[in-house]
Amino acid sequence: QWVYNILEKKAEADRIIHENPDPCDGFVLVPDFKWNQNQLDDLYLIALVQRREVKSLRDLTAEHLPLLRNILQEGKEAIAKRFGVPGSQLRIYLHYQPSYYHLHVHFTALGYDAPGSSVERAHLLADVIDNLVLDSTYYQKRALTFALRADEILFKKFQEAGRV
Repeated sequence: QWVYNILEKKAEADRIIHENPDPCDGFVLVPDFKWNQNQLDDLYLIALVQRREVKSLRDLTAEHLPLLRNILQEGKEAIAKRFGVPGSQLRIYLHYQPSYYHLHVHFTALGYDAPGSSVERAHLLADVIDNLVLDSTYYQKRALTFALRADEILFKKFQEAGRV
């Protein structure tokens, strides 16, 4: 619900760094709660897509390329304008498995070792775009490796199914 409150400007409207209101290809860029906005070394922002039916990386097809390209381009431009950090100094990625099921993209300072920015969980947005250009249904077909903590419910489900 908090994601929808941000998108509808019922909450955190004053924290919005950039907004593209297009209902199909738009998004809102906000600072992540992990970032106190006092220094750029641990810069961390989140792009929340306007579309509610796109839940995760698995939902993406070539139809979403305009949305993903908007996030990549406009997100980098907004961060450069507001914080003076060029796109070449950003790590821009999606999580799989995500922590919540509403498509969102992470923007972090390249030198910041953000939680979940490792290869087991993070998928670079530029790579996601390239993969969808090559194959529209790439993320519906592709086996995706991801790490789980021993205390996570999904891990316990895998254990019960004899998959771990």
